[in-house]
Amino acid sequence: MLKNYLKIAWRNIVKYPFYSLVNVIGLFTGIAFTFLIAAYVWGELQVNRKLRKEDRQFILTTQCKDKNFGYECASFGPLAKRLKENYPNLVAGYYRFDGITSVVSKGEKHLRENIQLGDSTLLRIYGFELLHGNPGTALNSPSSVVISKAIALKYFGKTDVLGETLNIQSFTGETRDFAITGVLEDIPDNSVTHLVGQYSNDIFIPTQAFSFFGRQDFDAWANIYIGSYVQLQEGVTAKDLEKPIQHLLSQNTDAFVQQNVKVRPVALNEYYLQKDNRLIHRMLYALSFTGLFILLMAIINFTNIAITRSSARMKEIGIRKVLGGLRKELILQFLTESIVLVMMATVLAMIVYPFLRPVFSQLIGKEITRLSLFPIYFIFIPVTAVLLLGLLAGFYPAFVLSSLKSVDALKGKLKSVKENISLRRSLVGFQFSIALVVLIAATIVNRQVSYFFGQNLGYNKEFIVSAMVPRDWSKKGVRKMEVIRNEFSAMPQILSAALSYEIPDGNNGGATPVYKSGADSTTATPMQILITDENYLNTYQIPLKAGNFFDNRGLDSVNVVVNKTAIENLGYKSVEMAVGEKLRFPGDPTLYTIKGVTENFHFGSMQQAIPPILFFSVNSLTQFRYLSFKIKSGNVPASIDAIQKKWSALLPGNSFEYIFMDDALRKLYATEIQIKKAAWLATVLSFVIALLGVLGLVSLNVQKRIKEIGIRKVLGASIQNIVGLFIKEFLAIILVSGLIACPVALLISKNWLNNYAYRINITPEPFLLAIAALGLLTILIIGLQTLKAATANPAESLRIE
Repeated sequence: MLKNYLKIAWRNIVKYPFYSLVNVIGLFTGIAFTFLIAAYVWGELQVNRKLRKEDRQFILTTQCKDKNFGYECASFGPLAKRLKENYPNLVAGYYRFDGITSVVSKGEKHLRENIQLGDSTLLRIYGFELLHGNPGTALNSPSSVVISKAIALKYFGKTDVLGETLNIQSFTGETRDFAITGVLEDIPDNSVTHLVGQYSNDIFIPTQAFSFFGRQDFDAWANIYIGSYVQLQEGVTAKDLEKPIQHLLSQNTDAFVQQNVKVRPVALNEYYLQKDNRLIHRMLYALSFTGLFILLMAIINFTNIAITRSSARMKEIGIRKVLGGLRKELILQFLTESIVLVMMATVLAMIVYPFLRPVFSQLIGKEITRLSLFPIYFIFIPVTAVLLLGLLAGFYPAFVLSSLKSVDALKGKLKSVKENISLRRSLVGFQFSIALVVLIAATIVNRQVSYFFGQNLGYNKEFIVSAMVPRDWSKKGVRKMEVIRNEFSAMPQILSAALSYEIPDGNNGGATPVYKSGADSTTATPMQILITDENYLNTYQIPLKAGNFFDNRGLDSVNVVVNKTAIENLGYKSVEMAVGEKLRFPGDPTLYTIKGVTENFHFGSMQQAIPPILFFSVNSLTQFRYLSFKIKSGNVPASIDAIQKKWSALLPGNSFEYIFMDDALRKLYATEIQIKKAAWLATVLSFVIALLGVLGLVSLNVQKRIKEIGIRKVLGASIQNIVGLFIKEFLAIILVSGLIACPVALLISKNWLNNYAYRINITPEPFLLAIAALGLLTILIIGLQTLKAATANPAESLRIE
């Protein structure tokens, strides 16, 4: 019996190739996109779930009343270690690190790499596998280094490099050879070695070498910028650590910290989804629902076309019933046809998946999991999908068609189906509504992301190139870099050059509490610190509101410059009144003078309001990382080549690894850009599926009404009237769909935009453009389908029977 069902199903698919193709393409599009989205979501949910005892691994996050103080993903330097020492019944192990960058050399290769200075517990706690080396002793020596497989191949062209050395530069310009004692197998994405998704580290050096890099404050309670992780004992929860953490902070920190800072342990396998105001979590939900709705659109296409095609199956149904066919047999027949079509689409989606995966990965900027890497039980998902989608897509048509009376079917009457024309229109309207919601949302997301890169940053990002420089954090080192900076400034290709510790990429050097001289220290306001030279404002074209910026006369050791927000937070009535006033820092008796006030500018993400910013002169705090160049417009590649040659002459042994400010912002808004690209892809797919449905339905309607078209032409109807007859029905559906979609899209877009302190205003334009775009495409599809019938000889149409 099943063989007979399959044979008849195949014959019907082959007999009507156009409609079968429309169904398969629609289903394939929905299923393929769902597979890609499911693979992406699954990959994101696996972050930090491959670590040893992953359910007991926690990160110590810092939560401050003022978000400008501290980093959420870092904590007090000694805290994790003290928790292990003082509460061994709660904490089984700990790991801390400080992420830095430095020049790594081997032979003629001199490249700047991300380095993780951390505890020797790294390999033991998290179970990272070594291709070569002993995990128990690899990080015991102060001159040892563990590297990733990628670094081994990069510098040596092979992985078996135990005993080889890498030469690494300190922040004073000194270099030292570190012996390779371990080579890591590929590291799980976003693990502790990747700062939970922010920066990738591939070189690991033990804490014994901290003094070489000038990191002696690693165990100071004043250092709140150390990545800190703990492994809990079995049965211990994060809540059990609350009182021990509070006790340690009350013993070792000042009143300001105790009143304003809390440390909360968060499961490492959850933190990736929760960070940045749950941005990743919200994106996964949005993509998942989008994928499901697009799949539902494909199922609706199938249902609509099956119902509309029912007139072609009436005589078959009537004859089978007259010959004794049971209703359940007819239901099974139609469900079999549905399952066969879904199976064809699913198999096609699985065949094409390996080719779509790299395209989708490149589109959203995130590697998508290969099918071969999924657990073996995932093989049941496509099988289950075929059965469920086949039953869901074919359920309604099967029961409608099998319910026809034998006499009505043989006479060609299809009353029960005609009565459901409102249902078919509702299903098409649902498709149009989804397509409109996705398009409107994609347009608003696109405009918000463009807003991030617009001219409203408070500084001019155009033609700015930044590169990290070797560090000699001393007065002598600063003077040397100022001479080099001036050499670059004299180049004809460069308008201005600046030396600084930060560039406006969200990665500031920390924050400090600040209060007015004469006020109580409890009124201190945390301010983000920027360390710059006198050329910084000119290079980035940040407006100065009052006073002056730094100069190069050595007079700025007790001078600071602040932004407009800082003045407001300190309570000054105007920026002019603030110039010349004195500031203090808790625990520091020095009085600092406000030398100038800058306009506000976006240093970090627009999710947060512009914070108070405090500028220090690089001659006062002798720390620097970047040279920033404002290059002339025109032949940019030639300018970069000229800077490269000058760099090689002035800074031999240090590679010129530069980044444009636009690229730095792309890293800052990487998740938003992923959302933007995924939204546009979803828009294209939803339109394709919706318009495929229109194509199939119009084609069937034209076929069924070919005699009516002939009569209308004989009675004098023009081609425009006939084409308009079909267009009118769908335009009404589009208008109703627009009325439904616009409020939904507005609600979704507002909820997303509310996560940003700075956002665009929603105007009617995206809504009107979306409805117009869908209307024009629908008219084009209908016009092409009906034009042939409208221009045909009416004699041929009337002779059709």
